Amino acid sequence: MNKSASTFASPAKLAIPEVKERAKPVMRWKDKAGLLPILVFFLVWEAFSRLNERVELFNPTFLPAPSAILQEMWALSKTGLIQESLQASTVRILLGFSIGLVLAVAVGVVMNKYRTVDYWLSPILNLLGPIPALALLPIFIIWFGIGEMPKVLLIAWTTFIPVLTNTLDGLKSVNPLLIRSALCLGAKERHIFWRVVFPSAIPSIFVGAQVSLGLGFSALIVSEMMGAKSGLGYIIVDARNYFKMGNMFVAIILIGLEFSILSYLLRILERRMVSWRQNGVRNAIEK
Repeated sequence: MNKSASTFASPAKLAIPEVKERAKPVMRWKDKAGLLPILVFFLVWEAFSRLNERVELFNPTFLPAPSAILQEMWALSKTGLIQESLQASTVRILLGFSIGLVLAVAVGVVMNKYRTVDYWLSPILNLLGPIPALALLPIFIIWFGIGEMPKVLLIAWTTFIPVLTNTLDGLKSVNPLLIRSALCLGAKERHIFWRVVFPSAIPSIFVGAQVSLGLGFSALIVSEMMGAKSGLGYIIVDARNYFKMGNMFVAIILIGLEFSILSYLLRILERRMVSWRQNGVRNAIEK
């Protein structure tokens, strides 16, 4: 009986390989980046544009095919216009976004700590926050002239409000049990802030950063369309003036691609900084 019983593996041992396979689902980088939906989007666009060239539902010039846009992009890259425009727009968005992000987090921390600062700043920010970037750009140009300063400041201001709002929400939503536990263990105020309060607010800060990144790109294109000699927005204005639909779509696609890349990098940074945060029900079901 002992010998026959030893020939069978226990249920726990049999379940171990299956649990390991489910615990670590295989996900390629293409799936994480969402390249398949983008590829399908461009294929549908290509098919519709080719069909429109034959049937002529509307003027085919108004919606060129992605293959034609790629040819136009290659032609513009030979002149160096795309490289120059991408470099100018990337520097502006990164500089303005970084300034707005750092200032928003710093002001949020001060407002959360001092009620007097919160009392005086909150009404003013609520008054100025809803003003769109397009309305502020002429004022910035009058104040700072036509150059890089008004563009960067406009992007920084557009980034500032959403990040500040989410930072305050994250700082005020910290679980009080964590703070009490840290106090019971003898932690000082600065330790509680850097080890408990601020890490708990990081997910909310990244939510505001994702929202601000899209708004920052809108401010970037608006600023480049009104007083710039380089950038993706400048390409759109120049294409509009000379009715170059291909150039216009080249700039639009480049804007979307650059935003997607920066947003994806921001999500990677978020996963690394808040690796302790799980995705709730989704992770439970996948595992």
